[in-house]
Amino acid sequence: MEKVRLIPFQVIKQVETVDEVPKGVEMIQAPKIWDQTKGKGITVAILDTGCDTTHPDLKERIVGGRNFTKDDGGNLSVYEDYNGHGTHVAGTIAAIQNNAGVVGVAPEANLLIIKVLDHNGSGQYEWIIKGINYAIEQKVDIISMSLGGPEDVPKLHEAIQKAVANNILVICAAGNEGDGSDATDEFGYPGSYNEVISVGAIDLARHSSKFSNSNNEIDLVAPGEEILSTYLNGKYATLSGTSMATPHVSGAVALIKVLANASFERNLTEPELYAQLIKRTVPLGNSPKLEGNGLVYLTVMDHLSEIFDQQFIIKLVSS
Repeated sequence: MEKVRLIPFQVIKQVETVDEVPKGVEMIQAPKIWDQTKGKGITVAILDTGCDTTHPDLKERIVGGRNFTKDDGGNLSVYEDYNGHGTHVAGTIAAIQNNAGVVGVAPEANLLIIKVLDHNGSGQYEWIIKGINYAIEQKVDIISMSLGGPEDVPKLHEAIQKAVANNILVICAAGNEGDGSDATDEFGYPGSYNEVISVGAIDLARHSSKFSNSNNEIDLVAPGEEILSTYLNGKYATLSGTSMATPHVSGAVALIKVLANASFERNLTEPELYAQLIKRTVPLGNSPKLEGNGLVYLTVMDHLSEIFDQQFIIKLVSS
C-alpha cells in the first residue's frame, strides 16, 4: 500500500523573531471576533508531524498528544516535531496572543498533537486511522489534517465517517497537485471525501493558488501562500501550500462553534456547524471547483446584518 505524505509545501524563509498578526489571520477577519471569543474550551486535534512542544507561542495551548509513528523508537508519549510542518499548522490555529511572535486564528483553543507523519513527512495509513480513532476517544471538537495521498482507502474513509458521526468536524487540505485550471480535476484523499471540509488555497491578493487542487468536493478556500507561523526551535517561518490554508479554517471553526452554540443555546450538530461555516464565506468569482463556496470570512454575518439594517432604514425613510 502506498504511503500517505505531507501535501507538498514550500518553505519561503525562516526568521528568529517576529511580532505581528499574520496577514492570513487578518484576511479571514479573526481579530474582529476576538472580543466575542478566542476559541476557549474548543479542542483541535492536529494530525501531522508533531509539534515543537516548547515553542513559546504554543506550549500553553498543548493539552496532550500521542505518537503513532516510529520516530523516537515509537514512544507513544513523545510527539515532538522534527519536520516543521506540524508546528507551522499549530501556530496558525492557536498561537497565543502574547505581544510577541505570531498569533493564531483561535488563540485560546486547545491543541491535541497527534503525530501520524514522521520526520520525513511520510506515514502509513494505519497511523492516520489510529490517530483519528484516538481523537474520537479524546472527544475533540475538530480534526485538522494537512496531509494526503492518491489512494482512496476504505478504512480511512470509515474512520472519518465515525468522527463525523461523533459530531467532530474534519478539516482537510485539498492538495497541491493543481494546474490552475478548473477544467481538470485533481483528487487527493482524505481531502476528497464528501464527509470532510476540503480546503483550497488562495494568495494574499485573493487569487486562486495555481497549485490548489480543483474538484467538485472543494468546500471553501483560505490563505495558503506566504503564510507566517511558528516553526522549529522556537523560530518562525513563511510557508505555502493548501496545508497552510487548512489550519485557517480549523481555527475559524473553533471560533464559530463557540459563537453558534452560545447563540442557539445548545451544542450544534456537525451538519449544523458546517452550515454555520458556509454562511461565513464570500465568493471570489472563481469556479466552484477551485473555491467551493468562497473565502472563509468570519464577519460576513455582521456585514449582512448591517446591510439589512441600512436597507430597512432606507425603506422607512422613503415610506
